[in-house]
Amino acid sequence: MVDNFRMLFIWFLLFSYLRNSTSLDSLAPSQSIRDSERLVSKEGTFEAGFFSPGTSTRRYLGIWYRDVSPLTVVWVANREKPVYNKSGVLKLEERGVLMILNSTNSTIWRSNNISSTVKNPIAQLLDSGNLVVRNERDINEDNFLWQSFDYPCDTFLPGMKLGWNLVTGQDRFLSSWKSEDDPAKGDYSLKLDLRGYPEFFGYEGDAIKFRGGSWNGEALVGYPIHQLVQQLVYEFVFNKKDVYYEYKILDRSIIYIFTLTPSGFGQRFLWTNQTSSKKVLSGGADPCENYAICGANSICNMNGNAQTCDCIKGYVPKFPGQWNVSYWSNGCVPRNKSDCKTSNTDGLLRYTDMKIPDTSSSWFNKTMNLEECQKSCLKNCSCKACANLDIRNGGSGCLLWFDDLVDMRQFSKGGQDLYFRAPASELVNSHGKNLKKLLGITIGAIMLGLTVCVCMILILKKQGLARIIDRNHFKHKLRKEDDDLSTFDFAIIARATGNFAKSNKLGEGGFGPVYKARLLDGQEFAVKRLSNKSGQGLEEFKNEVMLIAKLQHRNLVKLIGCSIEGKERMLIYEYMPNKSLDYFIFDETRRTMVDWPKHFNIICGIARGILYLHQDSRLRIVHRDLKTSNILLDGNFDPKISDFGLARTFWGDQVEANTNRLAGTYGYMAPEYAARGQFSMKSDVFSYGVIVLEIVSGKKNREFSDPKHYLNLLGHTWRLWAEERALELLDGVLKERFTPSEVIRCIQVGLLCVQQRPEDRPDMSSVVLMLNGEKLLPNPKVPGFYTEGDVKPESDFSPTNRFSTNQISITMLEAR
Repeated sequence: MVDNFRMLFIWFLLFSYLRNSTSLDSLAPSQSIRDSERLVSKEGTFEAGFFSPGTSTRRYLGIWYRDVSPLTVVWVANREKPVYNKSGVLKLEERGVLMILNSTNSTIWRSNNISSTVKNPIAQLLDSGNLVVRNERDINEDNFLWQSFDYPCDTFLPGMKLGWNLVTGQDRFLSSWKSEDDPAKGDYSLKLDLRGYPEFFGYEGDAIKFRGGSWNGEALVGYPIHQLVQQLVYEFVFNKKDVYYEYKILDRSIIYIFTLTPSGFGQRFLWTNQTSSKKVLSGGADPCENYAICGANSICNMNGNAQTCDCIKGYVPKFPGQWNVSYWSNGCVPRNKSDCKTSNTDGLLRYTDMKIPDTSSSWFNKTMNLEECQKSCLKNCSCKACANLDIRNGGSGCLLWFDDLVDMRQFSKGGQDLYFRAPASELVNSHGKNLKKLLGITIGAIMLGLTVCVCMILILKKQGLARIIDRNHFKHKLRKEDDDLSTFDFAIIARATGNFAKSNKLGEGGFGPVYKARLLDGQEFAVKRLSNKSGQGLEEFKNEVMLIAKLQHRNLVKLIGCSIEGKERMLIYEYMPNKSLDYFIFDETRRTMVDWPKHFNIICGIARGILYLHQDSRLRIVHRDLKTSNILLDGNFDPKISDFGLARTFWGDQVEANTNRLAGTYGYMAPEYAARGQFSMKSDVFSYGVIVLEIVSGKKNREFSDPKHYLNLLGHTWRLWAEERALELLDGVLKERFTPSEVIRCIQVGLLCVQQRPEDRPDMSSVVLMLNGEKLLPNPKVPGFYTEGDVKPESDFSPTNRFSTNQISITMLEAR
């Protein structure tokens, strides 16, 4: 009898061990999993359990791919309420509710089941990655009591539905993690908007960041080119009960997911059965993906890496002055006022490969064909444009727009046809010019081709010898003028950079990539490799070398040497471990590493460096391309000005010059330079003022737009100053420790530097005194590129008592 009890006890222990050591795919109400235990889907694709993200020690219940490296979490239950130790337990209640308990047996998360019909519930992890609660004998997904797919986090999985259940009112959308270490809801989300014809928007908070757009039968209009078209199938469901978007994988040998990153970008990842490491198929965004970046009635285009905006036919820029310097956000307006009496002569202009406009205020019909759609648009004088709803099989359905057309772009391929309403005069001009253009282009191309062929034959005969003579002469000239400047063999540089390995790439400048290099003796330096596609030719390269070789200042980057071999041209600089200024001040995480005292030191250091260029060096130099990415930071965060490829030397009493070739960076260019090609030391002062305001605010001038007044950073700062709210400009991460008087002084100096008229701006010697002294400063006047009309002109503006101490001007010191 005793032996029988002993055997029963042994069998009980054995089954208990097997229960705890064998991975299950489901839980019954009597079961639970603790921190060290896992649920594993039937085919072993997914695993569920407790984990700690990144460097965090907090514990979360998540779902991840089981055999993929690195750990790829696709869903988190208690993303807002972590467990602070390894005491967490997941259990299923008799009522079919999943619960997470902590060490005190308190519930920190529970599933919000809405079904009242519960009979023998179980929780099961499916091979789709969906954690479901269902009745034991009911596998119909429409009858699930609860499922994780209804509550997405940052990852869009195959079979998951993004969109709305119109019966229950449930909105299924993606929301980013706060950071790699914190899965709580971040700043970014991707949602389906039901207004007009449904479309996807990416949000930062409540503000629209980008628009994926509506479904056109083949793709979302914002992303017309699909990768892996043979392996994936996409579907958009739009009926009385549901509006959602989903995709399925046809090829079971691959894994493919979409993730909304903590920085707000969408990334697509791919794995295959042959490898467990994920491959990034896409990430980041080009400027045209920014919502309505070109304003209304304007089309965004990408020419290489450069963005341009063009008004649609029959429209002109609302503010031509802004348009000419690439400030496009105010868009375009009709060339002639609309008149419904003459609209019966209007026609339609066809644009191809288009991302159609925002459909949130559009009208749609699913049954019309294109001809009926076009007639419907032309019958209504308020109609601005029309397009097919579905572009498959020759097109079907109809979309009509009656308001301003927003967020359009033209792709190099893909996209769809869009028809703009235009008056008869525009249609005649458009068609009449086409034949002349074609004939002119053909004749011109033939003549140009013949001329180029003849010239190339003549040049190639002598080119090799000329290049060798020129290169050797330049090297000899360098050695003669600066004994400290070294010339390096290409092979040495290639070896020091790991053959220009991607892992050694520090960044991309205007004229080419920059790499970190390390010699055999351990010396580190930076290598700027001139790109063949850059605008910098041999003369500009020589200019940069000869200029920097003569300059020595603690706030200028030091040139160690150069390399010229064949078509390869490289500059060798001292290595800056903290990269560039923009790397810190515009990044949500890294900006917290630099406090206000360091910010102020950087502002003052840049000023001293520019003063040296303008006044104290052997030459008087105008940099012409001052911007945050050209300010490097050493190990102590001391600033050093770099990139002198566009710099120009002034001689004698010369104070300004003109150029027909604009070069520099929009957002930092002075108005007189952008509009007339006129540059001087005062144009550098303007660029410096922009940098100061960007450092104080943590915002980019060119990308910033005040949502209330549609002002850029300069205009926004001017308005805050005029309304005596200057301190509101300060970046929020700096407000824990700062000196208000220093911040206000920096803002005032920045505004003085960006004044519209060059003669109103201080020179750099005055700027250095202003920053480091306590004397009263003059009042700033209206900044460049300012168009807002609500603020009084500078002649009428007089600050009240809050800034009244600044009404006395200091003496401006003239540069020698």
